[in-house]
Amino acid sequence: MSSVNNLPQHIAIIMDGNRRWARKKGLAIIKGHRRVADKLIEELADYCIKKGIGYLTLWAFSTQNWNRNLAEIQLMMDLFREMLDKNIQQLHQKGIKIKTIGDLSRFDQDIREKIECGVEKTKQNQNLTLTFALNYGGRDELLRAVNKVNQLPSRAKITQEIITQNLDTVDLPDPDLIIRPGGEKRLSGFLTWQSEYSELYFSDVLMPDFDTTELDKALAEYQHRQRRFGK
Repeated sequence: MSSVNNLPQHIAIIMDGNRRWARKKGLAIIKGHRRVADKLIEELADYCIKKGIGYLTLWAFSTQNWNRNLAEIQLMMDLFREMLDKNIQQLHQKGIKIKTIGDLSRFDQDIREKIECGVEKTKQNQNLTLTFALNYGGRDELLRAVNKVNQLPSRAKITQEIITQNLDTVDLPDPDLIIRPGGEKRLSGFLTWQSEYSELYFSDVLMPDFDTTELDKALAEYQHRQRRFGK
């Protein structure tokens, strides 16, 4: 269901184009990631709160991103540490609840501990649920969900509800609107199960430039769509 004024209740963004943005400007690749972390995440979260949108999910690191250059991965891990140390308190003060989806087990212990601390600190906040997809892949999530179901003591027939209850997103509504900046027109496995009836919006703007003006364009298009959910 959409919220008032036909706005989405849950927006999910595939944050694509950080590296291309940096290369176009002759900058180190990490600068694209840093611009998103330092500027856009909080800006987009503030805008969602202003609009009364309850959920924002950001795909920050995919299961495939481990295949990148080791130096870039290390810089991204350092950026995660810095953001978790610096930004969580700011988000907490804004009444934002932090959640994560994905398999965190591959991250270093100190990063996992920082994430757990941020989730615990903000768990009572109600202005916005901001979810970071970390080491996330749609097939990986489904595989982990099936393995959880296989471990259940009951031999009852597997239903859609049982699978849904064992996904990373069990506490989140399905996304109403999935946005992909960066020019690519595919979901790349983002929220594979949950995106069945999501509206899709693709933008050529690279993620480090996908500010509230660009988000407004996506919302304006969403407001003109009719969602029938197969009816």
